[in-house]
Amino acid sequence: MAKTNCPWQGKVTNHAQIGGIELATLENGAGRGTRIANVNTGTGLRYKILIDRACDISDAFFNQYSLCWHSHGGVTAPSPAKKPGLEWLYSFFGGLVATCGFSHIGGPTAEEGLHGRIGNQPAELVSIIQPDIAAGKLDMSITAIIKESKVFGPSLELKRTISSMLGKSTIKICDVVTNRANTPSLLKLLYHCNFGWPLVDEGADIIYNGKCTSFGRDCDNELFKSKHNYKKIPAPLETHRGSGEACGFIDVKPDRNGVCTTGIVNRKLGLSAMIKFKKKQLPYLTNWQHFGPGEYVTGLEPGTNLPFDMGEKKIFLKPQESRTFELEFEIGN
Repeated sequence: MAKTNCPWQGKVTNHAQIGGIELATLENGAGRGTRIANVNTGTGLRYKILIDRACDISDAFFNQYSLCWHSHGGVTAPSPAKKPGLEWLYSFFGGLVATCGFSHIGGPTAEEGLHGRIGNQPAELVSIIQPDIAAGKLDMSITAIIKESKVFGPSLELKRTISSMLGKSTIKICDVVTNRANTPSLLKLLYHCNFGWPLVDEGADIIYNGKCTSFGRDCDNELFKSKHNYKKIPAPLETHRGSGEACGFIDVKPDRNGVCTTGIVNRKLGLSAMIKFKKKQLPYLTNWQHFGPGEYVTGLEPGTNLPFDMGEKKIFLKPQESRTFELEFEIGN
């Protein structure tokens, strides 16, 4: 991982020579008109924020290596209206972070579509902070407001800040969710983090400290209740063609500071992408494995709840009450 020892001192005055944040708009294809922010840390880590898709993160690269999976459809323009059934899959771009919630996560129900609506809500930009090399301020960040709201409620507001630092290969996400309605509101939140090739490749390892349990479906039991090493990534699987997949719930053990760590390590490339989060904020972690030919991805998904209801405790926010959730990605080689 790059060190922040400022080797550019005395040689550079414009931060853009090293990195920073650049705003743009997609001009072609299904995502045409979508506002984006390209972030370059100057370490080889660079990523794309989709401002009009809840400020989620699509592309993420470290040097020449892609870190995350992209769906065949790629980035689409936002579609904020309710998406019944499995319609969410038509706009699922994959990416490093796809936010799910707020009223629902997981499979569709009679009233809710797959993974909820928040990920299709455009953001209102609040601030963009660029590095200031002359002042020794290397932090950069983008802050925005995203609303999932309707008349008579629920009305939830997400204030999201995504930050990095020149010379450091990290991404920090700080989310503050506030209930702006005058009645209590259910809150469910899941960070769908989707890792792909070449980070995800045969022989790479899924990292976490804790026990993984099958969600109980036949496809889950086949993997997570067998003697198969489900923490070792396989070659593409014929059983994962089409909708073939497996999901398990991981009870991650936090460190002495209450922080959980999970991620992918590819020792062949000397590359790793780790996620850190607080167990108190995000007590559940789901591992989605979908290693289909040409559609080769594993998801590590911290959340307030599980995507399959297993009787876990639900969060209700009082009017004007807020909750804070934090994720940090550390990229190494």
